[in-house]
Amino acid sequence: MIKPLLFSATVAGCLALTSVAQASSAYDGSWDLIFVTQRGACDPTYNFAVNISNGIVTHPNLVRFSGYVARSGAVRASVTVHDKYASGSGRLATSSGRGTWSGHSGSARCSGYWTAQRN
Repeated sequence: MIKPLLFSATVAGCLALTSVAQASSAYDGSWDLIFVTQRGACDPTYNFAVNISNGIVTHPNLVRFSGYVARSGAVRASVTVHDKYASGSGRLATSSGRGTWSGHSGSARCSGYWTAQRN
Protein backbone atom coordinates (compact mmCIF):
# COMPACT_ATOMS: atom_id res chain seq x y z
CA MET A 1 0.00 0.00 0.00
CA ILE A 2 1.42 3.38 -0.93
CA LYS A 3 1.85 5.50 2.19
CA PRO A 4 0.72 9.16 2.45
CA LEU A 5 4.34 10.26 2.00
CA LEU A 6 4.31 8.76 -1.49
CA PHE A 7 1.08 10.57 -2.29
CA SER A 8 2.72 13.83 -1.22
CA ALA A 9 5.35 13.38 -3.83
CA THR A 10 2.98 12.49 -6.57
CA VAL A 11 1.64 15.75 -7.50
CA ALA A 12 2.21 16.75 -5.75
CA GLY A 13 -1.00 14.84 -6.08
CA CYS A 14 2.04 13.76 -7.66
CA LEU A 15 4.87 16.99 -11.36
CA ALA A 16 9.09 16.74 -14.61
CA LEU A 17 9.31 19.70 -16.78
CA THR A 18 7.63 19.92 -20.19
CA SER A 19 9.73 23.00 -20.82
CA VAL A 20 12.40 24.79 -18.83
CA ALA A 21 11.05 26.44 -15.67
CA GLN A 22 11.11 30.22 -15.84
CA ALA A 23 12.07 32.64 -13.06
CA SER A 24 9.11 34.22 -11.25
CA SER A 25 6.57 31.72 -12.51
CA ALA A 26 2.93 32.86 -12.64
CA TYR A 27 2.21 29.77 -10.52
CA ASP A 28 4.63 30.61 -7.68
CA GLY A 29 3.21 30.29 -4.18
CA SER A 30 1.59 27.75 -1.90
CA TRP A 31 -0.90 25.21 -3.30
CA ASP A 32 -3.17 22.74 -1.51
CA LEU A 33 -3.45 19.34 -3.22
CA ILE A 34 -5.95 16.53 -2.93
CA PHE A 35 -5.13 13.09 -4.32
CA VAL A 36 -7.95 10.64 -5.00
CA THR A 37 -7.29 6.94 -5.58
CA GLN A 38 -9.48 5.47 -8.31
CA ARG A 39 -7.71 2.11 -8.77
CA GLY A 40 -5.60 0.03 -6.43
CA ALA A 41 -5.25 -0.61 -2.70
CA CYS A 42 -4.04 2.85 -1.63
CA ASP A 43 -5.58 5.31 0.81
CA PRO A 44 -8.82 6.69 -0.73
CA THR A 45 -7.68 10.34 -0.47
CA TYR A 46 -4.74 12.31 0.77
CA ASN A 47 -4.30 16.08 1.24
CA PHE A 48 -1.05 18.06 1.47
CA ALA A 49 0.54 21.34 0.41
CA VAL A 50 3.42 22.14 -1.92
CA ASN A 51 5.28 25.32 -2.74
CA ILE A 52 6.15 26.55 -6.22
CA SER A 53 9.09 28.92 -6.61
CA ASN A 54 10.45 29.93 -10.01
CA GLY A 55 8.43 27.08 -11.53
CA ILE A 56 10.00 24.43 -9.27
CA VAL A 57 7.59 22.42 -7.11
CA THR A 58 8.89 21.47 -3.67
CA HIS A 59 7.70 19.65 -0.59
CA PRO A 60 9.72 20.19 2.63
CA ASN A 61 9.81 16.52 3.73
CA LEU A 62 10.67 14.70 0.51
CA VAL A 63 14.29 14.22 -0.53
CA ARG A 64 13.87 12.32 -3.83
CA PHE A 65 11.22 14.56 -5.33
CA SER A 66 11.30 16.34 -8.68
CA GLY A 67 8.55 18.66 -9.87
CA TYR A 68 8.24 21.50 -12.37
CA VAL A 69 5.64 23.82 -13.83
CA ALA A 70 6.08 24.99 -17.42
CA ARG A 71 5.17 28.52 -18.50
CA SER A 72 2.00 27.04 -20.06
CA GLY A 73 0.90 25.63 -16.67
CA ALA A 74 1.73 22.03 -17.56
CA VAL A 75 3.08 20.23 -14.50
CA ARG A 76 4.93 16.97 -13.95
CA ALA A 77 6.42 15.46 -10.80
CA SER A 78 7.81 12.22 -9.47
CA VAL A 79 8.94 10.84 -6.14
CA THR A 80 10.76 7.79 -4.86
CA VAL A 81 10.57 6.66 -1.22
CA HIS A 82 12.29 3.32 -0.58
CA ASP A 83 10.49 0.76 -2.82
CA LYS A 84 7.64 3.18 -3.59
CA TYR A 85 7.42 5.36 -6.68
CA ALA A 86 4.76 7.73 -7.98
CA SER A 87 4.50 10.24 -10.80
CA GLY A 88 1.86 12.62 -11.99
CA SER A 89 1.07 15.26 -14.54
CA GLY A 90 -1.60 17.81 -15.27
CA ARG A 91 -2.17 21.52 -15.68
CA LEU A 92 -2.40 24.54 -13.40
CA ALA A 93 -4.45 27.65 -14.12
CA THR A 94 -4.38 30.91 -12.17
CA SER A 95 -5.92 29.53 -8.98
CA SER A 96 -6.63 25.82 -9.52
CA GLY A 97 -5.42 22.72 -11.32
CA ARG A 98 -6.09 19.07 -12.06
CA GLY A 99 -4.21 16.03 -13.28
CA THR A 100 -3.59 12.31 -12.95
CA TRP A 101 -1.12 10.20 -11.00
CA SER A 102 0.04 6.60 -10.89
CA GLY A 103 2.52 4.67 -8.81
CA HIS A 104 3.54 1.47 -7.14
CA SER A 105 4.50 0.17 -3.73
CA GLY A 106 6.45 -3.02 -4.28
CA SER A 107 4.23 -4.94 -6.72
CA ALA A 108 0.98 -3.13 -5.80
CA ARG A 109 -0.14 -0.53 -8.36
CA CYS A 110 -2.45 2.47 -7.79
CA SER A 111 -3.68 5.42 -9.80
CA GLY A 112 -6.14 8.27 -9.70
CA TYR A 113 -6.47 12.02 -10.10
CA TRP A 114 -5.35 15.11 -8.19
CA THR A 115 -6.76 18.61 -7.80
CA ALA A 116 -4.95 21.77 -6.72
CA GLN A 117 -6.13 25.04 -5.19
CA ARG A 118 -3.88 28.08 -4.71
CA ASN A 119 -3.66 29.31 -1.10
